Amino acid sequence: MIDRYTLPEMGRIWSEAHKYELWCQVETLVLEAHARAGTVPADAVGPVRAAPPPTPEAVAEVEAVTEHDVIAFLTAWADNTEPRSAAAFVHYGMTSSDLLDTALAMQLAEATDLLLAKADRLVAVLRDHGLEHRETLRSGRTHGIHAEPDVWGHRVADFAFAAARSRDRIRRAREAVAVGTLSGPVGSYSNIDPAIEAEVMPALGLRAADVATQVVIRDGIAEWVSALAILATVCEAIALEVRHGQRTELRELAEPFRTGQKGSSAMPHKKNPIRSERICGLARVVRSHVTPVTEGIPLWHERDISHSSVERIALPDAAIATDYMLHLTIGLVEGLVVDAARMRANMNITHGLLYSSSVLLELVSSGLSREDAYALVQAAAMETWDTQTPFRDSLIAQGKKKGMVLDELALDRAFRAENYVARLGHVFDRLASLS
Repeated sequence: MIDRYTLPEMGRIWSEAHKYELWCQVETLVLEAHARAGTVPADAVGPVRAAPPPTPEAVAEVEAVTEHDVIAFLTAWADNTEPRSAAAFVHYGMTSSDLLDTALAMQLAEATDLLLAKADRLVAVLRDHGLEHRETLRSGRTHGIHAEPDVWGHRVADFAFAAARSRDRIRRAREAVAVGTLSGPVGSYSNIDPAIEAEVMPALGLRAADVATQVVIRDGIAEWVSALAILATVCEAIALEVRHGQRTELRELAEPFRTGQKGSSAMPHKKNPIRSERICGLARVVRSHVTPVTEGIPLWHERDISHSSVERIALPDAAIATDYMLHLTIGLVEGLVVDAARMRANMNITHGLLYSSSVLLELVSSGLSREDAYALVQAAAMETWDTQTPFRDSLIAQGKKKGMVLDELALDRAFRAENYVARLGHVFDRLASLS
């Protein structure tokens, strides 16, 4: 992922330098376990533990010759070991995937912990924002058209619960990826005692794979990327709502606009929803990684490396982009400008049409058949669309055409937007308890 969208903490986790630190940690713990078991000399441990991790540049120099990243790492690390002979017992009984998959699991767990912390924060800011606007009336819309009165807090509550569910999926996915293996070539433990794996994995914060065929099968990693994609798409849903709300014709919502910020190089009046658009764009990037990572589940026999090239790109990019999107979305919600007066004013632009379903029910309750009531209400609504006559007046006129006198008190009940606030109390009770 490019630096523009990489936050420092997440970027460090996926850096080459940190990867080699983790590789050193895995190899050192394995060596120590071997030494305790008596399979390697105990005096090899001290020099290896003291050897600093090789630099990415040193590994790259060796890999240019070997064309094998693990061998290049082991060679460069051995160059840092005094005496160098102690390094002979590093990687004892292991195969490359033991190191690669186990260290990758550690990176995924670390990255997930950062994502979970931000996801918790997003849930909290959505919850608080929704509760703040539990009585902020606005037009609910379906197909982009005014439907019925609603409150802004209701829309936000939907996002809050979706974010919470998405966070919980990532929490479960962390368990699925925090899995390592130390089982040797083709995963048969032919050169390494299963007791080594059992001892080392808890020390790394991992659990041992139930079975490994030299690699850990990628269903857990596919689950993890899919969970990230869902969370990213929930962020996109929030951002898309803001983008719609910031359109000139609506002007109900607006991103924060800092002093000194510029919206357009040509049009000084512009205040564009750039953060929301960036979130929507990056969600596409995260989703794009789901299929190639999932295709890493089927491999040739016990192992091939067709998954490796994909994961070197997809896993860091998905984590870094999701981390950045969470950062942007939290800031978007925290700084969101909600124009409650504009929301209420926009409810009136259809001259009362968004009360049509309430009117329909009142007419049915008064004794009309649903078919007759629907025909009357629709005829009045079409008149209002065409002539801009207030919907209530159109209803009374249509009633007179049919020889009916509509109940004024029933119309009063139907045209009360506040009714919609009262009926959502249970939603906000649930929202208040969301954590």
